[in-house]
Amino acid sequence: MSLIGGIRPPIAVLSVLLLALAGITALTLGRAGQEAVPKAVKSSQQHFAEDGAIALRASIDESVTDLTRTAELFSAGDPVPADAVLDKIGSVYQKWMGTAVVEISSGKLLAARGENLPLTAVDRGKLADKDGLDPRMVRLENGETRLLSFALLTWKGEPQQLLVASSSLRFPGISLGTSRSIAVVSHDGSVLSQDGIPEPEQVGDDRREEIKRSEEQLKTFATSAAKKTREHPIMSKEPGSGGFAGVSGHLTGEGQNGKRAVAGYASLAAPEAGETTMATELGLSVVAMVPVTEDRTATHSSAFGLFAAAALLLIGGVTVFLLLRTVQRPLIQLFLEGRRLTRGDLERPVSVPRSGEAARIGVALERLRRQLLGAPADQQGSPARRGKRGSRTLLAVCAVLLLAWSAPLMLLLNRAGGGVDIPQQMVADQRERTDTLTDRVRRALNEGHADLTSVATLIGDRTEAADMTKVLEGTLHQHTRYQSLYVLDASGKVLAEAGDDPRSPAGEGASTQPVRVIDEGGKKPVILGTAEVPGRKGAAVVGEFRIEFLNSLLGRPGLGEVRVVDDKRRVIGANTGYREFQDLPGGRITELAKSVAGKGVEKPRAEGALHRDGGDVRIAAAAPFAGGGVAQALNWTVVTWQPASGLAIPEYSLQNRTVLAGLLGITAAAACLGWLHIVVVRPLRHLADQAEALADGDRRTVLYPRHHDEVGAVTRSLELIRQQLPTGTQRKRDGVTAGLAGRN
Repeated sequence: MSLIGGIRPPIAVLSVLLLALAGITALTLGRAGQEAVPKAVKSSQQHFAEDGAIALRASIDESVTDLTRTAELFSAGDPVPADAVLDKIGSVYQKWMGTAVVEISSGKLLAARGENLPLTAVDRGKLADKDGLDPRMVRLENGETRLLSFALLTWKGEPQQLLVASSSLRFPGISLGTSRSIAVVSHDGSVLSQDGIPEPEQVGDDRREEIKRSEEQLKTFATSAAKKTREHPIMSKEPGSGGFAGVSGHLTGEGQNGKRAVAGYASLAAPEAGETTMATELGLSVVAMVPVTEDRTATHSSAFGLFAAAALLLIGGVTVFLLLRTVQRPLIQLFLEGRRLTRGDLERPVSVPRSGEAARIGVALERLRRQLLGAPADQQGSPARRGKRGSRTLLAVCAVLLLAWSAPLMLLLNRAGGGVDIPQQMVADQRERTDTLTDRVRRALNEGHADLTSVATLIGDRTEAADMTKVLEGTLHQHTRYQSLYVLDASGKVLAEAGDDPRSPAGEGASTQPVRVIDEGGKKPVILGTAEVPGRKGAAVVGEFRIEFLNSLLGRPGLGEVRVVDDKRRVIGANTGYREFQDLPGGRITELAKSVAGKGVEKPRAEGALHRDGGDVRIAAAAPFAGGGVAQALNWTVVTWQPASGLAIPEYSLQNRTVLAGLLGITAAAACLGWLHIVVVRPLRHLADQAEALADGDRRTVLYPRHHDEVGAVTRSLELIRQQLPTGTQRKRDGVTAGLAGRN
């Protein structure tokens, strides 16, 4: 018999699948909702830590790039006094805690701004090494950690100088809310900086014990996170997870007074998997911690899973019994009877099954047995009628039985409905993450305009067009945010350009708006940044931001749909497909965007909302541009929303697992019963027609087996019987011979 064909394999596989599905149903449906802190809340803290890691990595890399590029631009021109260098840097960038210029050969401090830098920690003799100019962390006397970045100032005929800038390891623009804390952790688990936990002297005596416990819990989380982030990203991720190139996860602390500390951690990772940046080489990670109220009443009983598994075992047992009793056993019986007849054992009548195609074949075999004994085909009475309840009817009954178990699970049972209790922490996280994302977009535009201002300042009024082009090309190469860079004079003429063709309105001079958006009728909005060139009246450096750069900032897991809209609620950028300047979906989403960006609001702030519309529950948030910089004048708003059904909340998890169990049941039934119909039932029906035709006297049709299984074996037996039966010519000749013998 064939290993994959015949009657036995489909029934055996169906039995195994139903047993496995019963076990899965009992375990998975019983375990849904057994945690006091939903997985959705834990995953949200993981995403929050990822947001912090991305923001910190981008800030460090941007700081290093800006310092290096600024030093290169200064070095490309005439020598500039150290004080002038620092003054120009300070007027363009306000990101560094302190800056200094040191003569490398003598170690003399030429100029300094801001806080005093620990220059004694810099080994000037190793600056020429391969990693000599890489940023490094130093600890100040007050215990704070600073990140030192370096760049070289080189002019012909002048001693080489070292440009040094220090920055703190605090997070730029992270919205923490009221009870969250976040920390930067070194590779050995030490907390380098933290935000969100107040100092003991800032709170009353009644809260100092709570503050102390929070600090201890954060240090414990930091130690655990440092160990976990040393794993390889591929080995640390769950199968099927993605979205963050580094190592990330969540941790759960001890519960106290009905609350439990939950933390997310994430390592600093490059934008693309497998790559490294200056920030990722530092071995830093981020830990975000928040106390979550436990809900012990949200757990579910495992009785439903056990009952569903028991029902499946009962229905599956009945289904398998029917298949064994009415399909497998009669077919094997026909196989044995056919083989007996081919061996010449014709004494015993054929044991005929009760119904279906097997009964028709059994009746035909009995008639053929009599024909082999000499009875003519036309003297055996009419053949048996085709049974009304054949094998296809039996398969339909089995399918209905399994569907009776699967369909309620898919369509009716354990429906979450519109009254699902959504943890308030999820709404707060959506709001705070949206606010953080808004700040990230605003800072990216501000940084872009600062770069343009730096280029414009260094170009000045004496730079030739060829030199302008070199500066623009270098800037375009170092920053992927620009699609094109060019210099316009007062009449709108392009003096120098790099990248794509300029799309600034022809014939118009440079705009007085630092950042603006124009609609040229294309498929993408055009975002222009403009910085005036000192000394060239009306001239300006214009940079066109790539819309893909803006959209890449919005691709964060766990936020759902993300839209950046202007003051008219028209879409500028998104994390999914959209049309240029299309409107928001409308309804509550539009109203939410209007409420946070409405006129008359003294201090716009982010808002979160939970929308219930019948059975649909949606978490939404909106945050306007706030915090200063030239980009704030755009009055943009970032709006996010996602269906709550996609979150790992107990009610939805139970619903999804229930639907999955029903789908698996239907899949198993369709696969095995369809398999049985193809390899057994359909060939069996065809064989029944052939057997009846053979018993009716058709001796010319050769019977070929389709498969090497039970049906094929019965077919071979019928073919052997056909070959043993006398043909019409033989019967006529035998009749003439018998007549002549009688006359003699």
